[in-house]
Amino acid sequence: MLKVKNVTKYYGDLCAVNDLNFEVKEGEIFGLLGLNGAGKTTTFRMIMGLLDDYTGEITLNGKKIDYTMTDKIGFLTEERSLILKLTVKDQIEYYGVLKGMDELTIEKKLDYWLKRFDIEEYKSKKIKELSKGNQQKIQFISSIIHEPKLLILDEPFSGLDPVNVELFKEVILELKEKGTIIIFSSHRMEHVELFCEKLLILVKGKTVLSGYLKDIKDNYKKKNIIIEGSIDKDKIKSLDGVINVTKNELQYKVELEDKKYIPKVFKAISNSDNITKFYVEDATLNEIFISIVGESYEQ
Repeated sequence: MLKVKNVTKYYGDLCAVNDLNFEVKEGEIFGLLGLNGAGKTTTFRMIMGLLDDYTGEITLNGKKIDYTMTDKIGFLTEERSLILKLTVKDQIEYYGVLKGMDELTIEKKLDYWLKRFDIEEYKSKKIKELSKGNQQKIQFISSIIHEPKLLILDEPFSGLDPVNVELFKEVILELKEKGTIIIFSSHRMEHVELFCEKLLILVKGKTVLSGYLKDIKDNYKKKNIIIEGSIDKDKIKSLDGVINVTKNELQYKVELEDKKYIPKVFKAISNSDNITKFYVEDATLNEIFISIVGESYEQ
């Protein structure tokens, strides 16, 4: 288990992380979210033992994280950290040796992952000759080649097409099933919703929301109603509690301040004889994120 307890980090007079607390168990995927400058990168660096001048405690399976523990951690950075002049083989060997692996084991595992990602022909190619998407695959391989106990993924799908996003998702879920502790960070909230059971949102280093995703969505007052059929859009929009009504080619989306207004909307359309769908959905994580972060910045 990864435990972050009462962690505070200053850069001079600037508080980058303020009394941060969370736990991630084996086989959990935890979302650490926030705008640029929120404190995520500082948190990653403290977890990896790159920064140690903070107050509080960070432990992995009960032990303080230092250089004796870093071989158990994998990190896929948002900015690519590949050496462009190296070949794929040399690059992965370099990272593997740094993590305490022998070259024979590294090459065996590299061959497996190159085949898994359908890029076997690039083994002897230089990194600079690869597309952005294939470079991202190599960076991902470098972060998991040593089978880490803790894996930090910062914007893992950067530069990937939809087919390769699905491939990455498959691998990430396999790692979860094997018990890997995973911290997932992305500005794409739909990706966070796919993976994360628990999450935490940082604003200017301070926690503004944390908990299980299901509970966060259940407790968030704003709800959406999806309606298929013909309705009087202006009439619905004029009802108490209705924030907005939008329409795409197939359906209407009615945004509500609170679920208590659902019966009023249902009553307003009850006389329509061509309604084929009416259902209530939670607000998306993207909507919740924008609302929570926006409110926090205004305070």
